[in-house]
Order: sequence, then structure tokens, then C-alpha cells
Amino acid sequence: MNWITIGIGLPLTLIVIIAVFSQVKRDQGAPVYVINLLFADLIQLCSRIPVNSLSNTFVSLIVWNFSLLASVGFMICISFERYLVIAMPLWYRFRRNIKTSVVVCVVVWILSLLFSVFAYMSPVMVPQVLAVSLLVPFPLFIFFLVGTFKTLSGALSVPADEKRRIIAIQVVVLLIYALLFLPITAYFLLDNQLDNEVLGLVTLVCMFLSPLADTTLYLFIRKSVLDMFLVSLCSCKISNNQQMSSRDCENTTVPNTETV
Repeated sequence: MNWITIGIGLPLTLIVIIAVFSQVKRDQGAPVYVINLLFADLIQLCSRIPVNSLSNTFVSLIVWNFSLLASVGFMICISFERYLVIAMPLWYRFRRNIKTSVVVCVVVWILSLLFSVFAYMSPVMVPQVLAVSLLVPFPLFIFFLVGTFKTLSGALSVPADEKRRIIAIQVVVLLIYALLFLPITAYFLLDNQLDNEVLGLVTLVCMFLSPLADTTLYLFIRKSVLDMFLVSLCSCKISNNQQMSSRDCENTTVPNTETV
């Protein structure tokens, strides 16, 4: 499964990176945090290649840990940025710039590297450091999602389609983290008294699938793809409502003809 996910994830991540850069060239804005998230996933996939060959495994584990923490950090940045669009749209519009985003990305890379080096300097502390690093962001994702929902109705300056897209991004980020990163956190928390092979297998599967799941964020950040998805849902609901109303009309007209 490691080789399968690497074989699928590497070309898919490269294709998405090329698509994001082509979007930037068309002057559609630079999703800086998404680009860094994709590069972190790319490093994570490459760091898993020496594991099967059993060469430089220790170094590859440090690189994998570094890229995993970096991807979590950029997921926080994406969720926080979407929250600011709704909660403080005017402040976000006038204070947002590429320079600030680049500084934040550099800080995320440095902190991820420091946490990784600190964890592997004392191998006994590796599970605890990883568990704390992966557990802290989960309340932040919940706060950003709840705060976005609360301030959604009062955000008059944000268009309706942009609101739907922001909510979709927040929900996807929370689902990815809850389904893929919480099992990894539970595994590291129970490292000293772990005898459950099922949890270990689930943890490996989550580790392998996490870079693939991050590419779905690009679909929700692109307006065209998400709008097509939402339009298809709305058209399905409208057609169902029309069918139900037509059936109701038929049911109401049949008794009237009989009485006449």
C-alpha cells in the first residue's frame, strides 16, 4: 500500500502543483498556503520511498515527521485564512499581502523542523511530541468552523458563492484531520501500552492516505469545480422538488374529478 499510494500520490501532487502555478500565472491570486501544503505532501511522499528499501530509514523518518507537521501547519493556515474572510472581511482585504503569507510559511517550516529535530534528539519523547503536535490543531479547526458558521449570516460583503466555498473548505479540512490525523494521534498517545494491531494498521493507512486527501483541498479552492458541484446538487434538488410537487398536484386533482 505504501508503494501504491506513492505511485498515485507523486504524479497527482505534481499535476495539482502545476495547475496551481498555472492559476497564479493567469493572475487569479496566489494560494500560498496551498502551494506549501502540496510541497509538504510531496516531501512526505518522497521520504517514504527509502522505508521499503531499508536505506537511511532514520533520516527518512525525520524528514517524514518534518513534512507531516508542516502539512498540518499549512492546513491550520488555510482554515484560519478562510475564517478571517468571513469574520473580518475588511481587515483581511486591506491587510492581506503575499509578503505576510510568505513570512508565515517560513515560520511554519522552521517550527516543523525544530519540533522534528527536538523529538528525535530523545527517541523516548518522539511519541509524546508527535501526539501533542497533532492533537493541538484539532480544537483550532473546530473553532474556525464554528466561528465561520456563526459569522456567516452577518458577512454581507462576501458573495453567496464565496460563502459556500469557504464553508466547504472548512468542512473538508476538519473531516480530513478527524478521519486521518486523529488515529495517528491516538496511536502515538498509546505507544507505551499499545497491543492493538488493528489501530496500528489503521494508523499506517491514515499515514499513507493523508497526502492524497490534501489534494482535495485544491478542488474546493477552485471556484469552477466547486460551483459545478454545487450547481449539480441544486439542480438535483430542484428536479426532485418539481417531481414531488407534480405528484402532489396529481393526487389533489384525482379526487376532484371523481366528485364532479
